[in-house]
Amino acid sequence: MFKKLALFFALTACSLIWAQQDSIFQLREVVLTDSQLKNFSDTQNTTKLNDSVIQKNQASLTSLLRYNSVIYFKENGNGMVSSPSFRGTTAQQTAVIWNGININSQLNGQTDFNTLTTRDFNSITVRAGGGSVIYGSGAVGGTIHLNNDVSFREQFKNKLQLNYGSFSTFGANYTLDVATDKISVNASISHNQSENDYEYIGFDKKNENGQYENKSFSSHIGYRINRNNEIKFFSYLFDGSRNFSGTIASPSKSNYLDFNTRNLLEWTNYSGLFTSKTKVAYLTEEYKYFENKALENFTTGSANTFIAKYDLLYNWTSKIKVNSIIDYTQNSGSGSSLSTNKREIGSFSLLFKHQVNDKLSYEASLRKEITSNYKSPFLYSLGGNLQLVNWYAIKFSGSKNFRIPTFNDLYWQGSGNLNLKPESALQAEFGQVFTYKKATLTTTAFYSKITDMLRWLPNASGLWQPINTDEVSIYGIEALFHWERHFRNASIQIDGTYAYTVSENDATNKQLIYVPFHKATSSVAFRYEKTTFTFQNLFNGAVFTSSDNAYKLKEYFVSNVSLDYKIGNKKPLILGFQILNLENKPYQNVLSRPMPGRNYMMNLTFNF
Repeated sequence: MFKKLALFFALTACSLIWAQQDSIFQLREVVLTDSQLKNFSDTQNTTKLNDSVIQKNQASLTSLLRYNSVIYFKENGNGMVSSPSFRGTTAQQTAVIWNGININSQLNGQTDFNTLTTRDFNSITVRAGGGSVIYGSGAVGGTIHLNNDVSFREQFKNKLQLNYGSFSTFGANYTLDVATDKISVNASISHNQSENDYEYIGFDKKNENGQYENKSFSSHIGYRINRNNEIKFFSYLFDGSRNFSGTIASPSKSNYLDFNTRNLLEWTNYSGLFTSKTKVAYLTEEYKYFENKALENFTTGSANTFIAKYDLLYNWTSKIKVNSIIDYTQNSGSGSSLSTNKREIGSFSLLFKHQVNDKLSYEASLRKEITSNYKSPFLYSLGGNLQLVNWYAIKFSGSKNFRIPTFNDLYWQGSGNLNLKPESALQAEFGQVFTYKKATLTTTAFYSKITDMLRWLPNASGLWQPINTDEVSIYGIEALFHWERHFRNASIQIDGTYAYTVSENDATNKQLIYVPFHKATSSVAFRYEKTTFTFQNLFNGAVFTSSDNAYKLKEYFVSNVSLDYKIGNKKPLILGFQILNLENKPYQNVLSRPMPGRNYMMNLTFNF
């Protein structure tokens, strides 16, 4: 049924593509695959972390976002499983979008942020607030966008980055960029490993069984067939091995292997007022877990996802855009404790944007899914952006978003619950943007009401099962600050974020576990000629570790400093040195799992 429905809409839409031809053609040098991020995000806060910011931070996505966003990360020790809390939501309620495709796990519904290497992407964008109308399940607290840009600009670049630091930590990344006005090729290979045997500050112990090693390969190829047609292919592979650290009191002997692949083929057609994109993607995920790495006994799980997506953008006028999206998704999963199952999902989205004048624009959208596994809610969003004066603008939006049950929730042997409903969330936010010369301050107040939240609880027989049980109210404020100034031989840049978040279970009026009331970051980067000095700070408020709020982890404040020096001008060699946790502070993100004290990292970057 889904295939016939998708085929019908695709053929109907295709008949419009050739309806009008434009005699004027403007060459597109850089092509964005996630076009909705650019065209339909004016009413929500987005923070783009470009290549220069990515290079100054550690290679893991966890580290990058911890020090450059309002997102809190629950990390089971350095390099271990890392899950986010964005605006007080759970890890399953933050969607990770790879070149426009939602890549959250079909098994547990979330992404482990320590399985993504930031060096493999051109830019990373944080989009706050609901986005389920565009990006589907899990886009409740916000979305993280991993983008690979295809550039048809003449270039030939090579970059090799090497780093070595404390705890026998080693990393390497090689990136190749080759392009003409017809062909674009980018390839990136990364390798990271560490003994990770840091001392627990205040305890006569070390982090045992914390070794990790991973390899990733990313590539994207673009070919301009003619002025109206382009084909792009994106591929990503991650192969990781981690020994899972124990707690302070309980040692661990476990090992976890994970292997993920992602492949995406896209055809883009430009025809007059229409731009169409046809995407076909195939994603795989697989893990093996050894309770005792010395033994051959292990559990396993795997999932495969096929996605067919048709995207038609119509520039109705110079000020009005209409975007329709039809997609079909097929998931299959199996494992040691997971019965083999398959599900199909079809969806239709309609997006509308109107730039009324230079001061006012608004966006509206809707989405409906069809599947036999659950009853999908009707989703919608509406928002506006008003520039009242040159230095002051307001943004406002409201939306309904959702998260579907995972394969583990539905099909776990002996515990799966086929009667689960999707979690749903009603959200509203109001933002203000203050601009003065090179300084920008954005403040946003947000509110969210989540119903039918999924939790695993014991039933009358003592068997743990997932059920729709909780209602959660979330509200708070966020602030983002940016200022920069350039001199003749120098520049200075200051960035900061702050979030105050209340995330309460309505039944108990208690804050959800591992959601801090306060989180703040700041960074100062000063450049003089060829030398750059960067100082980062992170404040994380206390978090509760029990649902009755009887126990908590105390707040912490840590700092990092780095110094970079360029040798050469056109293709410089860059020498770098970092001190992480400068004050040697003891802190924990998860109870009884200490993070490293003061440690060091040396970096060397070749451009050729």
